Amino acid sequence: MPFDDLWPSGCAGAVSVTFDDGNERQQTRGAPALTQRGLCGTFYVTMAAQNHRTAYKGWIDIAAKGHEIGNHTCSHLCSCNFSEKPEVQGLENVSLAYLKADILAAEAKLRDLVPEQKERTFAYPCYQTWVGRGVRRQSYVPLIATHFVAGRGGGEYGFFNNPLHIDLACAIGTPTERMSCTEMIGLVELAMRRGHWIVLVFHEIGVGRLGTSEYDFQILLDHLADNKRRIWTAPSVEVARKVRDYQNKFWARPDTPIVRKSRLRKDAAG
Repeated sequence: MPFDDLWPSGCAGAVSVTFDDGNERQQTRGAPALTQRGLCGTFYVTMAAQNHRTAYKGWIDIAAKGHEIGNHTCSHLCSCNFSEKPEVQGLENVSLAYLKADILAAEAKLRDLVPEQKERTFAYPCYQTWVGRGVRRQSYVPLIATHFVAGRGGGEYGFFNNPLHIDLACAIGTPTERMSCTEMIGLVELAMRRGHWIVLVFHEIGVGRLGTSEYDFQILLDHLADNKRRIWTAPSVEVARKVRDYQNKFWARPDTPIVRKSRLRKDAAG
């Protein structure tokens, strides 16, 4: 089995069930469904409200049950291209400094709300990882790498997070909107066959443009719960820590091919 020294004993790979934006149905339908099956997920909450202790107090109990409350910024800025308004604020017309302040403001609120969570992961709104436009466009992935265990972006359908190579600051997310349970389970099983980490992305349960039907969601969770000995389902922060430690250990080994080749080149040059 690949990555035998990474995943918990008997597990082929990892799954993280994640939710974006922090809406009410995630609190009333998503989190309880996970908890009832002994599973934990990650909820990326947009911390827009000023009175965060009141507006987001429902997440305190959810965190106490083992779920990660992740950072999804305060302003949830995406591309201006998503709006018909010429004066809209979006990623094209803000600076890296502006976005940093927005992200760290959300982090301060989260640390106050759930102080027991010392580390957390980040989800890029709309899977977009940049600010500016044209020659001034730049990535904010390095910012996320500085402040978080991992950041979750988008990715290519059918590909997941290879623990050996994935950039944790921009891990691949797999959107699930309008997916059937059989498709979601199939993707999970493909990831397990490869020994990889699949990060499933949910927004709405049962409703909305980005919704996943409650039936399909429940069947997916049943499959994960029934296969706990083979599929490790855990919050993103827990899996990211494992992968981080694995990568650090692997690439520090003197016998890895890339390290060996580098040493041979140095010897030849010397």
